[in-house]
Amino acid sequence: MAEHRQSRKRRHITWGVAAATVLAGAGIAAQTSTAATTWPAQKTYTGRAFDTCTAPSLAAMKAWRTNGFYGAAAVYIGGRNRGCAQPNLTASWVKSVDAAGWKLIPLYVGAQPPCQTSGNPERFTASTAASLGVSNARDAVAKAAALGMKAGSPVYLDMEPYDITNKACNDAVLTYVRSFTKTLRAGTYRAGYYGFSSSSAKAVATATNRTDLPGNLWYALWDKQNTTTADWPWDPKLYTDHSRGHQYMVNSKETRGGYTITVDRNAWDAPVALVG
Repeated sequence: MAEHRQSRKRRHITWGVAAATVLAGAGIAAQTSTAATTWPAQKTYTGRAFDTCTAPSLAAMKAWRTNGFYGAAAVYIGGRNRGCAQPNLTASWVKSVDAAGWKLIPLYVGAQPPCQTSGNPERFTASTAASLGVSNARDAVAKAAALGMKAGSPVYLDMEPYDITNKACNDAVLTYVRSFTKTLRAGTYRAGYYGFSSSSAKAVATATNRTDLPGNLWYALWDKQNTTTADWPWDPKLYTDHSRGHQYMVNSKETRGGYTITVDRNAWDAPVALVG
């Protein structure tokens, strides 16, 4: 996501829809596992969303909300590879921005692939992928719950670009992702995944074995098209039940209500956090 999980240097190394919120019970089978018991209805947001490195102040969020251009915001809830401090991101902040009308998209920056050319402090290997997937997912559930994001909320696992033609590395990634996803679902949290259309998202979208893959896909394709359908790069039958996000523009410096924030723009039609 632009520079949001990494510094500028490391980033260079590694490389208008109206807002509407609906409660939808459809598609829960695709988002859950048999380990779950009673699942809350999915909360879906359809419209524009933004993501930025550090969660903005409450004053900035309230000012931006009155503008109405965005209706949802992604927040980095945890992970050792998270790129920015989060002084504003507390349970009180979450409750207040939810009351102001924002929908929140929880992001977790988990361990990254062994073949990735970056300086991330946490990586998995073929032998540690499954166990790290479990421990990272448990941490993600704990972080989400501590912020007041209830069971039934999604957590989007952030996977940065890597060489998907490296079979050993790609197999390790899929092992990690499946382990993370299965553990999230066991904790009654929906599984989402953020990646790049040319690499990390492509690996999940084109995997032949769909077992325990995330039920929601957020793809980075910086074509400036505010859509989750017109530029969808893969099988059109995949992720059709309010399960897609599209990061279509990055590093957009915008001023709303007197507050200037550099954000990435997203077209959103997927689950958001359940708060309250």
